[in-house]
Amino acid sequence: MSRPALRAVETTMPPEPVPATTAEVVTLALPPKQTAADWLLPRLASVATNVVPPLIMLALLLLVWEILCSGQGATLPPPSQVWRDANDLILDPFFVAGSQDIGLGWRVLTSLQRVAIGFGLAAIVGIAVGALVGQSTWAMRGLDPIFQVLRTVPPLAWLPISLAAFRDANPSAIFVIFITAIWPILINTSVGIRNIPQDYRNVSAVLRLNQFEFFWKIMLPSAAPYIFTGLRIGVGLAWLAIVAAEMLTGGVGIGFFIWDAWNSSKLSDIIIALVYIGIVGFVLDRLIAGLATIVTRGTAAN
Repeated sequence: MSRPALRAVETTMPPEPVPATTAEVVTLALPPKQTAADWLLPRLASVATNVVPPLIMLALLLLVWEILCSGQGATLPPPSQVWRDANDLILDPFFVAGSQDIGLGWRVLTSLQRVAIGFGLAAIVGIAVGALVGQSTWAMRGLDPIFQVLRTVPPLAWLPISLAAFRDANPSAIFVIFITAIWPILINTSVGIRNIPQDYRNVSAVLRLNQFEFFWKIMLPSAAPYIFTGLRIGVGLAWLAIVAAEMLTGGVGIGFFIWDAWNSSKLSDIIIALVYIGIVGFVLDRLIAGLATIVTRGTAAN
């Protein structure tokens, strides 16, 4: 048979039957429904990891303090005596029994009001001047030596000058906070501005951004981690400065309370006030750190 005939026969032959196969049923496994316990347990474990170790160390420190200060000749009161002498300051921090006889909560709020004003002014001026110094070589050469000299002056050394200038204790204390907190903000801002990548500056030149747009869209976002580092240092120094300034200027702040308690030989009251100061300082630092994390999306140093 010729090849064309073979091809004709092959094409007319019926196809081989395909064996029937059984279709396999695939069951989709749904994820298990999350219960309240599945959501709560990991968070409780995280809280326990962060809270339990400090509580254990605090209990050990209190125990050592109690043992060392309970013997004869101890000059400091043990924790048990501090609780007996000053439990009203702990349990009721917002009592008002007179113009000067108020709880530590009100005293802390008074001091925080001064800190908010002084630190806010320091943040505004420090960021603005720091941006100028970081952006301008001539400004850096002219102002940086002056800033390096002024920042080494102790905070309380400014108090007599401020009292002579303002003739009032409250603005004098605010000025001391301002002059103490501004230096880390200013220096860190200028360093952050100088470290802006050249590519960002080239993009600004291509887009023809004006000075305000360059400051708002390029400088601030790039230098934000440095700025918030300076703000965290500055708020800690501001809180330290207000306590020291209030010891000398008087009023109803937490600093004057410590000085008045010392004159009245109330060591337990001083210890409780120190605890309040430490807790408030820690909260202020955490607030600035949390704001830095939000603004810089986690790039700020912790």
